[in-house]
Amino acid sequence: MSNALDATWPGSLAYVVLRLHGGVVERVAASGDLDDVRAWASVSKMAVALAVGVEVDWDTHEFIESVGPMGASLANLMSHSSGLGLEEGDPVVPVGTKRVYSNYGVDHAVAAIVGDNTPENWLGHRVFRPLGMSSTVLVDRPSSGIEGSTNDLASLAVAWLRPDGLARETRDKIIKPYLPQLDGIVPGFGRFTPCPWGIGPEVRGDKEHWMGDWPPTSFGHFGQSGALMLLNASEGVGVVATSTEPFGPWAVKLWPEWTSAARTLALNS
Repeated sequence: MSNALDATWPGSLAYVVLRLHGGVVERVAASGDLDDVRAWASVSKMAVALAVGVEVDWDTHEFIESVGPMGASLANLMSHSSGLGLEEGDPVVPVGTKRVYSNYGVDHAVAAIVGDNTPENWLGHRVFRPLGMSSTVLVDRPSSGIEGSTNDLASLAVAWLRPDGLARETRDKIIKPYLPQLDGIVPGFGRFTPCPWGIGPEVRGDKEHWMGDWPPTSFGHFGQSGALMLLNASEGVGVVATSTEPFGPWAVKLWPEWTSAARTLALNS
């Protein structure tokens, strides 16, 4: 990725571009302070989704399990199809009728899983420790409260690409659009018809937005902190980034070009 393209990102950028070769994930390019601990904001949902997948692999929970208000399943809560609003007390719609982005829904799913445990311990044992993410901690709510280094974010990305610590069938189910016909809004990028989402990660589909020219099966998440993770399992490529500049109009304009350039770099490596 060119220095000129890096220079267009405001604030301090750190990123890693990844490529899977024969089961080994290589770092095609990297830049910035990869050890600086930064807020991931909603990219936290990628760690939560992996932890939920571990629960399913261990047969302690099921995606179809009813754990939310109005009978919403674990999959509904994680895919923003539960009908719950962004936060507790916000307007609701019937389950499975619209893609309503809901931090509250994701937090509710975690609470239902952890029981008397804490989200911090749960994520630590299911994700952070097994993947060697030594700088990563949950400092606030699970849906948006993880802080960690860009190196650790890259480790999480590798776990999705290969995948590590998760059955491939479970990974594939999580990154497949759930209730793919639903319309919805991607915060910061507007309404999409349809608005595909997996059981945690956003799936690109035909949306023209931050995922640039990545294929329809690409998946990931971005956060209000300016962090992002974007992956494609079929191509075996990915990119993660953290930033000191919060998400804003600059990202809406820059990210489609930037993520497209990252994919090109990875595929040509």
